[in-house]
Amino acid sequence: MLSIVVEEPNSMAVCERPMPEPAAGEVRVRVRYAGICGSDLHIFRGHNPFVAYPRVIGHEFVGTIDAVGAGVDASRIGQRVVADPVISCGQCHACRIGRQNVCSRLQVIGVHRDGGFSEYACVPAGNAYVIPDGMPEASASVIEPFAVAANVTHRTGVLAQDVALIYGAGPVGLNLMQVLKRVHGIRAFITDHLDERLALARQCGAGEDEVINTAREPLEQALAARGVEGGPTLIFDAVCHPAILEEAVSIAAPAGRIGLLGFSPTPSAIPQQELTRKELTLYASRLNCAMFPTVIDWIAKGLVNPGKIVTHHVDFRDVAGAFALAEGNPGKCCKVLLDFGHGG
Repeated sequence: MLSIVVEEPNSMAVCERPMPEPAAGEVRVRVRYAGICGSDLHIFRGHNPFVAYPRVIGHEFVGTIDAVGAGVDASRIGQRVVADPVISCGQCHACRIGRQNVCSRLQVIGVHRDGGFSEYACVPAGNAYVIPDGMPEASASVIEPFAVAANVTHRTGVLAQDVALIYGAGPVGLNLMQVLKRVHGIRAFITDHLDERLALARQCGAGEDEVINTAREPLEQALAARGVEGGPTLIFDAVCHPAILEEAVSIAAPAGRIGLLGFSPTPSAIPQQELTRKELTLYASRLNCAMFPTVIDWIAKGLVNPGKIVTHHVDFRDVAGAFALAEGNPGKCCKVLLDFGHGG
């Protein structure tokens, strides 16, 4: 079989590898589509501290089960599935309190172990979720980043009276817009400096007055002009730059909540006084915590459509071109899918 292997930072190739055999409790997935995530770009560039090289990357993928390991019902062969990349121990403190996404022995498919940028990939059977009949596989491949958005809203909670602000109209920010508008039905603003991304935000449910191009409008003035008095009550940082947290604390309404998704090691200069004066709450959110069933249910009910952020399909053999597109053309593309061409 062919796999996309990052041998070391800035060195990636499509390589022939032995066909994997599912271990006990695992299934083997014949991959149809795999999405390129910003974290895949970070691994390629050597900026992910958790990965060991060489590595078959990819943690957003969908396909069909074609083999099962010992202890897995053979009736699962033929199921169309999407893989949750979070593998936990089930025994540590985090796992025991239901926070397995921050397991002390966490493994992430495509980071700590080989992932889905391959014609075939093995995953724990419990991580392979069946997608409903009729769900396009291209849309299903984006369930993982949608689960990331679902996780942070689960962490912060969403109140009927909330006015939300999303920093960044990238894949997670756009998915957050769908969750806030179409699942929770609240007013939600989204910022970016690219009009093309804000056009996608409109397709994801943002009203015409809810998109803010911060290259043209200072954020605080833009919110005030739109009638947001006292600041947003719910803020999500989907850009993940340290300065954004500083601004979010400054503009948040009293008793506001802020959801954080970033991994930057650079400190943010946040005055404790401002946090305490407003009694703000910060919610960090990593990956997803068993959110796949929730997202699949939303899709099945027609509440959300993850496929709205998919802009390009590229044959997996041209992964270099796909990465160049994803990395260098944010105005022209959002989510790039690698196509493994098995049909379906």
